[in-house]
Parts: sequence; C-alpha cells; structure tokens
Amino acid sequence: MRREGETLHLEGPVTLQTVPQLLAEAAEHLAEVRRVDFAGATEVDSAAVALALELQRQARERSAPLTLEHFPPAMENLAPLYGVSELLQPAAA
Repeated sequence: MRREGETLHLEGPVTLQTVPQLLAEAAEHLAEVRRVDFAGATEVDSAAVALALELQRQARERSAPLTLEHFPPAMENLAPLYGVSELLQPAAA
C-alpha cells in the first residue's frame, strides 16, 4: 500500500490473509485520502469486498467523501454474489 496525495493505492494481494494488515495501514491515512485505488491488487477474494465496505463505512462516520477506483474483475464478480454491487460504486472500472 502506498499513498500519493489524496489517493491510497492498494498493491499486491487483497485477501483474507492480508486485509487485517491493510485495514490497519489504511487507518493511518483515511483522514487524508479521498480515493482508494484497487488497480494494483494482484489477487482478491471476498475479503477485498469486505475491506472496501469497511473503508466506506469509516469514511461515512467521518462525513468524508471516499471514492473507490479500478476494481479488479474478480472483485466486480464477487460484489453481485454478496448483493453489494450498489454499495460498491467505483469511479472507474
């Protein structure tokens, strides 16, 4: 994970094994970021969907805008299976 200005870039696997650490790292930056970019995710599972939803929840609690960008195809396929497609509205596919 790396931060560039107001964008948090996820890199590498976003899976059940990595999401707890990613969430902890993201927490350090959430006050300053407005976008989370999933373009660098090399592997995703259902935990990636959970991470996106949690980041959105935390942003809502702070009344801060947060845009999710560039979901990998696997993540786009998982969202409808869990009935959360409408909740995950990326700016760019």
